[in-house]
Amino acid sequence: MRPNTSPINQTSLLQVRDLSVQFRIDKNHTHTVLHGISFDVPRNTTVALVGESGSGKSVSALAVMGLLPANNAMIHPASSIIFNGQSLLSMTMAQHRCLCGKELAMIFQEPMSSLNPVLSVGFQIAEVLRQHMGMNARQARSRAIALLEEVGIPDPHLKIDAYPSQLSGGQQQRVMIAMAIACEPKLLIADEPTTALDVTVQKQIMALIAGLQKKHQMSVLLITHDLALVAEIADQVLVMRNGEIRERGDVRQIFDHPVDSYTKALLHCRPSLTSRSQRLPVMQDVMESKINLPPMRQANQHVAATQDNILVVHHLSKRFVTRTGWLQRKEFVAVQDVSFTLARGKTLGIVGESGSGKTTLGLTLLRLHKASSGQVLFHGQDLLSMSSKQYHAYKQRIQIVFQNPYASLNPRFTIEQILLEPMRIHQIGANDHERVALARQWLQKVGLPSTALHRYPHEFSGGQRQRIAIARCLTMQPEILVCDESVSALDVSVQAQVLNLLRDLQDEFGMSYIFISHDLSVVKYMADDLMVMYQGKVVEYADADTLYAAPQHPYTRVLLGANRGVKQ
Repeated sequence: MRPNTSPINQTSLLQVRDLSVQFRIDKNHTHTVLHGISFDVPRNTTVALVGESGSGKSVSALAVMGLLPANNAMIHPASSIIFNGQSLLSMTMAQHRCLCGKELAMIFQEPMSSLNPVLSVGFQIAEVLRQHMGMNARQARSRAIALLEEVGIPDPHLKIDAYPSQLSGGQQQRVMIAMAIACEPKLLIADEPTTALDVTVQKQIMALIAGLQKKHQMSVLLITHDLALVAEIADQVLVMRNGEIRERGDVRQIFDHPVDSYTKALLHCRPSLTSRSQRLPVMQDVMESKINLPPMRQANQHVAATQDNILVVHHLSKRFVTRTGWLQRKEFVAVQDVSFTLARGKTLGIVGESGSGKTTLGLTLLRLHKASSGQVLFHGQDLLSMSSKQYHAYKQRIQIVFQNPYASLNPRFTIEQILLEPMRIHQIGANDHERVALARQWLQKVGLPSTALHRYPHEFSGGQRQRIAIARCLTMQPEILVCDESVSALDVSVQAQVLNLLRDLQDEFGMSYIFISHDLSVVKYMADDLMVMYQGKVVEYADADTLYAAPQHPYTRVLLGANRGVKQ
């Protein structure tokens, strides 16, 4: 392992030295999350900070931005953060506010937690321009439209007046990116900037950031768990684990000749787009050199002999109607005439760009959106025609893992309360003692200690929160699980663990999955059948292996080509 410390490099834009951060747990206890890390971000360079959830990546970025919570975060007095010759740790709050957003900007990991839900996205982008660039309202609006177009938002002259809730998760993230690059900062800190984006938009956004970097000599600190993205854009790589830097070097050295066993493990845990193994290697497998796995995955043994369709969807459509004036309304078709079948113990993968209707389809299947037309037959019973009382009995049998773990976990509940609540509602377990035992079991299966039961969601990283959300659904032991980008927020090692868990549960219980994702390598590992959506319509639907080998629709070929460009 290389030493953390190094002398100050005067040519670097950002120098971090001996950064140690502790969080106060209670009056008598603290927890150290950064152990004296040191690194540089040279001018006009992209440095990637990679590692598992909870390794300290985001805390490092928040320390640079001065956004650590003052009430319980403590930076060691010996720590130093120098930006463009200025000490950030010795600045006043007013000085820091003038700097952040203009010369130093950050793209946050979760857009819905960062965007104001009661203000239009155009107002929020324009606010940055008025505050730091001195633009008037008309100039700021014009520039905001140009920024939305630059980051790939369709119909930017219309979407500028939209509210965050009216945009897809990927579109919300693009708005955040537009806000961050609005003032052309010298250093852009990108904390998981493409987590919610499909591969075509990933390439577009990263190409945009690379173009801005080259044009304006901007430096980028890229925080990500997506090693394929790192290989695509980074110049230098820092590998973090447990608040320490385990390995550092240029990108080709790290990918071609990794030294640390942890770095090697991160590289081996990614799903492949060219083959499907029986199981994905996990961190412990690789670090202990246990990576001899069966080369190809066969059909699920428990369900190979049966093809009974437990879910049949006929001509499902969902239209949204919005007011455009006092007497005017506009209709938007999010899902149009979708039909498919799902057999017991099988997985249907649904792929497409952000805004293609994937999530809306999943929510409509579970009656979280009211369908405009169509049928959803579960064991022959139409879920859409049932009364609320009749449908209640089916809720346990069809569950969903939402894309956004920040919004789907009640911040006022402990993890124990979050996991026990659905079990109480559906009378799973004889008593709370038995339910707590089940909660501990499922937490351990998704890679979290049983001690997590007594903590709150804000005490966990984004990836850890998603694991909690998955555990909550699994307590119901559903027949169908809709996974809406359920592993997109997870680092590769935990992603492998969760995907293996989902496969094991499918083999053990014959569960069926609807797996919605923009990551085609993950879908390839999971899916038996694949459905490609574009602008609310199904443009291709076939056996997964057949579709990957010989895509018929031009959009499918573009999607696969973009994924191969990013993932390989």
